[in-house]
Amino acid sequence: MQVAQRARAPRGSNALQIGIVGLGRMGAGMVRRLSSAGHACVVYDQQPAAVDRSVQQGAMGAASLREMVARLGRPRAVWLMVPAAGVDLLLSELAPLLEAGDIVIDGGNSNYRDDIRRAAELHAAAIHHLDVGTSGGIAGLDRGYCLMIGGEAVPFEQLRPIFSALAPGAAAATATPGRKADASSAAEGFLHCGPQGAGHLVKMVHNGIEYGLMAAYAEGLNILRNANAGEAELASDAETTPLRNPELYRFEMNLPEIAEVWRRGSVIGSWLLDLTAQALLKDPELGRYAGRVADSGESRWTLQAAIDEGRARAGAQCAAAALCVARIRPRAGSLAMWLAVTWTGLVAVSRLVLGVHWPSDVLAAMCIGTFIPLLMSVANDLRRRRAGKEGVP
Repeated sequence: MQVAQRARAPRGSNALQIGIVGLGRMGAGMVRRLSSAGHACVVYDQQPAAVDRSVQQGAMGAASLREMVARLGRPRAVWLMVPAAGVDLLLSELAPLLEAGDIVIDGGNSNYRDDIRRAAELHAAAIHHLDVGTSGGIAGLDRGYCLMIGGEAVPFEQLRPIFSALAPGAAAATATPGRKADASSAAEGFLHCGPQGAGHLVKMVHNGIEYGLMAAYAEGLNILRNANAGEAELASDAETTPLRNPELYRFEMNLPEIAEVWRRGSVIGSWLLDLTAQALLKDPELGRYAGRVADSGESRWTLQAAIDEGRARAGAQCAAAALCVARIRPRAGSLAMWLAVTWTGLVAVSRLVLGVHWPSDVLAAMCIGTFIPLLMSVANDLRRRRAGKEGVP
């Protein structure tokens, strides 16, 4: 029987050895960042070509989970970068290969409730579990990844060099005035947020905030896009409210230039705005993107947490309407529909830049003022379509 070759020794006194399962756009970048910092990575993916690419960049490949585990020294640390829906199946194959004292790290976008359950199941075998909300996408290879970590303190400390290598570092942002330089690792871009589930809970809310920002940009740009409404030929029927003072809405706004000027000295500047400006520069109408994105769950989970805690989260409820509209008719042309298309289009743009870890669920913080017009637009559109099919004038 051939014995699996052990991974090479890590370089440096603080370097560690780690297994990485899942070499998508984020996972592969994390392997490269860890390898460049001197850590030894043993990698596995269901796609052999993905493993080969990481091997060419300095990692050690494995053809199976069993081979990967065999190549790791004890205690083992295995980082999972797979979709949330596949974690349980993966753990059912991986856990029997591990031993007491080993560590499993879930770096995807799992529901924090599942983390609590999985941690308890692994604890029965004396296997540690860390949930790590990971933000940064494919740009994290160069920028670093923001890591929100939940689980026991001991394995967190064991893997501190790994987290430090992946994180952006203190130089990535100016110091907060009045904050002590050594207050916590948060200044470096990674934080132990609390016990099992805390990391993904923080990441879940982080994503809800992210969607709210995207919604705010989309709503504002939509208003500016339609600032020429006074030039349009207005419908004259019982279902359409006439535009009063059309002379006040005769502006032709250059959205790419507006997004660009907002990036410079504005209070609403952000990386999301940077991505929005890039997308609008390439395609001012966002015509390459359909007004539909998949639902990865985080915003619904955020809304559920708000309901459970009795906290206000009205924006997320309104966002549900936008998601439903985007699913019903992604290429509609009404003002309200363009809002949904623009919002989901901007999220799609950000996903291309930031990678699959970015949630594509758009159930998040849409302004309450758009809720009723959005539903009215859908209702009127469906009424007209039904009338047309039935031959009713």
